[in-house]
Amino acid sequence: MRWNKGVLAVLTAMAMTWTGAAHADGKIAVLDIEKAIQATSAGKKMKSELQSEFEKKKTEFQKREADLKKMFEDLEKKKVALSDEVRGKKTQELQAEQFKFQRDVAESQAAIQKREKDMLEPIAKKMEEIIDQVGKKGGYSAVLDKRATLWTSNAVDITDDVVKAYEGAKK
Repeated sequence: MRWNKGVLAVLTAMAMTWTGAAHADGKIAVLDIEKAIQATSAGKKMKSELQSEFEKKKTEFQKREADLKKMFEDLEKKKVALSDEVRGKKTQELQAEQFKFQRDVAESQAAIQKREKDMLEPIAKKMEEIIDQVGKKGGYSAVLDKRATLWTSNAVDITDDVVKAYEGAKK
């Protein structure tokens, strides 16, 4: 039987609280890490740059896709007038162009994903340090990802505190 990571995190947190294994008071906090990263100026800048790059590529690919569609439609209209050899050659050329288009789209998606990963890495590293500082300062036994919990009180959510600390930290 496979356990959901969120259920295991909740059970671990509950066990730590009940047994007092981590701290006498078993103080636990939750953090929405995705929201925290997106709320920082670095996260907003990253999102803006990636969105701009994505939109530029999207526009370029939509135009290429429309051009390909038109070329296929034109070939379909002219196929009666073309010899089998010419029609076959044109069809192969268009299929090769379509394959190149699909490859370019896939490569572009991979490049944007890599860029996102590269941009996110230093933000996440700094975020990890800030979470550690906020957790220790608040006397928490554990800081859990909010998405991994079934329910939490807003009183234990430190997302805003982490964002403030992140923005206030020296670069």
